[in-house]
Amino acid sequence: MQLGVIDIGGTFVKYAAVDEEGAFLFHGSVPTEAAQGGEALVAKVQRLCDELMGKVQLDGISISSAGQIDNVNGRVVFATDTLPGYTGTELAQRISAHTGLPACMENDVNCTALGEYWKGAARGTRDFLCVTIGTGIGGALFLNGELYTGSHFSAGEIGHINLYPNGTPCTCGQRGCYEQYASSLALQRQVTEQFGEGWELKAYFEQVKAGNRDAVQLFEHWLDDLTTGLQTLVHLLNPELIVIGGGISAQGDFLQQAVLSSLENKIMPNHRQSLQIKMAEHDNKSNLLGAAKNFLDKSGME
Repeated sequence: MQLGVIDIGGTFVKYAAVDEEGAFLFHGSVPTEAAQGGEALVAKVQRLCDELMGKVQLDGISISSAGQIDNVNGRVVFATDTLPGYTGTELAQRISAHTGLPACMENDVNCTALGEYWKGAARGTRDFLCVTIGTGIGGALFLNGELYTGSHFSAGEIGHINLYPNGTPCTCGQRGCYEQYASSLALQRQVTEQFGEGWELKAYFEQVKAGNRDAVQLFEHWLDDLTTGLQTLVHLLNPELIVIGGGISAQGDFLQQAVLSSLENKIMPNHRQSLQIKMAEHDNKSNLLGAAKNFLDKSGME
């Protein structure tokens, strides 16, 4: 079996062809151009499907997407203003009608968790939390070996737990949300405010690792916000593993040890006893792998 897999994010749309073992036949990405709206995004996904079908004989299409996704009907239940006009889109049905292939759809962070459970850092782990740190903060819950999506497909919206009441406005319409302080975008904003334009996060982390006092001080403040949110989640869910994904996972062991050290000081002994922190093993391909796993599960192939 060969599948076309597509991941819709706020900045890029990634696409690939994979086989039933999760091997990538090829992959690519294009800008999302989210400001053009939901209909333009549907047309873009249709063009990418045409491109995939022109290169590989496909048996189905599986989509990973930002937003709250009805994974039964392949519908966008809710999307913030990051993807304007996207809420309500019956994307899986429209892609199936366009391609003539079966299509399914799942939330992007849920796909990251599925990908890491199938082929990555969470293999063999039945209870874990997946946290993706990027433009926002996404979450996915694996409970008793199964993805938990809540009563209306919206579990795991951890980026919108409240960290500072009446704090910074968020794209969800509330104020003080976790992702406004502990996402990569929030860190980039803080770095720019303190050090000026031109400081990308990769260069900033090099300064932190080199011991630059001001850079370290800012990092410790951001890390404290990040682990204060995780503290609440660990006490609520008692997971055995937290998988950290998103672009910031490229910081690897340095970030893993910093998060673990900070978090251990904030949680109760029994929660701390067996908790592991791991970086996602497949970087920005985890959600493409998870999209493939979602299709295989739904078709009874796994």
